[in-house]
Amino acid sequence: MELLTMDFFQRALIGGALIAAAGPLLGLFLVLRRLSMIGDTLSHVSVAGVAAGYLLGLGSPAAGGMAAALLATLAIERLRKAYKTYAELSIAIMMAGGIALASLLFSLDRGFGVNITSYLFGSIYTLDTADLIWIAAVTILVLAAVLLQYKEWFLMTFDEDAAAVGGLPTRTLNLIMSVLTALVISVSIKIVGALLVSALLTIPAACGLLAARSFRQSVLLAVGIAEAAVLAGLLAAGYWNLAPGGTVVLLLIAVLLAQLVIKRRLSL
Repeated sequence: MELLTMDFFQRALIGGALIAAAGPLLGLFLVLRRLSMIGDTLSHVSVAGVAAGYLLGLGSPAAGGMAAALLATLAIERLRKAYKTYAELSIAIMMAGGIALASLLFSLDRGFGVNITSYLFGSIYTLDTADLIWIAAVTILVLAAVLLQYKEWFLMTFDEDAAAVGGLPTRTLNLIMSVLTALVISVSIKIVGALLVSALLTIPAACGLLAARSFRQSVLLAVGIAEAAVLAGLLAAGYWNLAPGGTVVLLLIAVLLAQLVIKRRLSL
């Protein structure tokens, strides 16, 4: 219980709880639209942006990561339009480019001494007040977008062509979702790391879809499972001195496996 009285752990809990709400909300729409790999893509591009920020001497290298994720989002949207039949190809292209650029920029280390491990696996215990403000702002934007555009995103998710015929501005809605995803990814890297960040978008969504009987139930279950996994994962990681990001993700996978086992036995 001493952990709960420490400032760094309290900041970790707040940051984790905020992202556990924002990530699954967007992740559910992305999974249903078969864009679940966009999280991995934007996370790798964000790492490349962080490296570029260090090389250029930016005061906040994390801002470089956010800018890179936003640019990658715009590029993905353009490529999705160019390859309508193979929309997922745009994600594969940007992922390859992001990984290649990140490795190249880090190989040009000219003394900026960046700790690449913290970006790959996260460093949630180093969150400061400025980080929490960014995370809270992004979470509020996501919640507001989902509340204001829930019906539009719902229709677009299941039948984008019908949504366009019905008069919905699908291009604008797609862009808003993509930009919000980029923001969530960029602020989540410090929490779970670039290699694990997409798990916060996809695994809770998979859990919600497996157990719920409606889309609304899926949303509530996905957020609830993510919040529980983040809280339990951080407490377990702090108590046993484990990697917090990895612990949270493994707990989410354990919940998903438990659901699959229970569902299989109930169907017998």
